[in-house]
Amino acid sequence: MSKRYTEEYKNTIVELYNSGKILSELNSEYGLPKSTILTWVKKAKPIAVDNNKIITQADYQSMLKKMARIEEENEILKKAMAIFAKK
Repeated sequence: MSKRYTEEYKNTIVELYNSGKILSELNSEYGLPKSTILTWVKKAKPIAVDNNKIITQADYQSMLKKMARIEEENEILKKAMAIFAKK
């Protein structure tokens, strides 16, 4: 069973990594697998969208999920409209 960590805890670990703590130090000090730390760092890495906008990988993934859900809802609504238009 995998452990659940708060976003605040994850952000703290990422900040420590970004401030110069090496992976093996974080691993031994906090007992976290190196792969977990690297995953958190990757998700927090900023992505430049355009000149004035920067988002994280996690934000991007969240937007993709939301967009997929909205597209699915639109398809359902289109089908419902077709059914009601026949009546």
